[in-house]
Amino acid sequence: MFNQKRKITIRKLIRVVCAIGTAALVVAARAQNQDGRVESYTLPPDRLQRAIEYARARHILYFAGTTWDFVVLGLILALNLGPRYRTWAETATQKRILQAYLFAPLLLLTIDLLELPISMYGHRLAMAYDQSIQPWGSWFWDWTKGRLLEFALAGVVLWMLYAVIRRSNRRWWFWFWLVALPIIAFLMFIEPLVIEPMFYAFRPLAKKQPALVSKIEEVVARGGLVIPQDRMFEMNASSKLNAVNAYVTGIGVSKRVVVWDATIQKMTTPEVLFVFGHEMGHYMLGHIWLGIALAAGGILIALFVAYHGMTWAIARWGGRWGIRGLDDWASLPVLLLGLSILGFFADPVSNYFSRVLEHNADIYGLEVIHGIVPDSAQAAARGFQKLGEISLDDPNPSSFVKFWLYDHPSIRDRVAFAANYDPWTKGVRAKYVR
Repeated sequence: MFNQKRKITIRKLIRVVCAIGTAALVVAARAQNQDGRVESYTLPPDRLQRAIEYARARHILYFAGTTWDFVVLGLILALNLGPRYRTWAETATQKRILQAYLFAPLLLLTIDLLELPISMYGHRLAMAYDQSIQPWGSWFWDWTKGRLLEFALAGVVLWMLYAVIRRSNRRWWFWFWLVALPIIAFLMFIEPLVIEPMFYAFRPLAKKQPALVSKIEEVVARGGLVIPQDRMFEMNASSKLNAVNAYVTGIGVSKRVVVWDATIQKMTTPEVLFVFGHEMGHYMLGHIWLGIALAAGGILIALFVAYHGMTWAIARWGGRWGIRGLDDWASLPVLLLGLSILGFFADPVSNYFSRVLEHNADIYGLEVIHGIVPDSAQAAARGFQKLGEISLDDPNPSSFVKFWLYDHPSIRDRVAFAANYDPWTKGVRAKYVR
């Protein structure tokens, strides 16, 4: 992703103080030198204050949402809702697959409804700070579609999970991991073809932007890659969002580059070409497959730890929670709680790897447009400056916030790097594009 994708939905209660002193105003005064070159990321005072407030609110929401997640799953266990839903499912049918499709939606809908206020506040926050223009009716319809997709997938996955547990009580974590890998690959394959079009409209980029596509093809040729025009798409993100972004998605024949329409509207052609070059970097550097490999390793570790945690927790409190054993449908909230805790503490690790990949994509983008875009470093720096202004990115995030929450380098770091990246005049070989 080109944009800053910090998580502001259902996860996360700790107040993070983002301190900004007078140094911010000094930097603001030096944002551009006399010839208009962007050397550092800054915001005017009024927008700076809004950015600080928005960042603080998002960070509080992240930690508040995470804490509420844990509370919700704890309440479900304490109130024995899992055993009740399990009994209803087992009473209704003897077929395990049908039991899974009764139990999973009941449990997940309970969780989703209890977490809905957090999600709604996240959307309200986005509207208050001009990041979203999506009406509440449209937002609720998207939320509903997301839940229906969740239920459809959860039923079959839950059925497979507990079938594996029933057959191998001690090694289920490994066997289910093997089952999960093709499911993940399948979902990544169908996401751009089936899932994303349920929420946004896509059209071939060449259809409305032929001149831009012509310039993009120059960038593609310089990178020695063939990206057919039918794999370049424009997404109508502006129907719901004010943000600018682009991304690479899909695998195999479903792989494609997507540019948001707002990116084309709000950025100049050189800036858009850098954005495209960044996404092309993900494409060329194999980041999708690397991401899958890292995710697969993380899932294996998470399932292994969750297995031991579930075994211990059910042995100690299973009777109080009404759980008969690991292979009981009612044990699912225990697994979800364990995975939620692990996921929270794994966020800094996964975000670190993401920051590394995004930085490498920035380098690739700078190199692949060099010689095509005049003063490519400034095109990239100006693009990041606009991204920060539109997204209200805090120019001075704390080290803790960057460590725990940022899955991209900060806009400040990206502007500074882009503005000063010039291996060609320094006699240094370019890293990726010779």
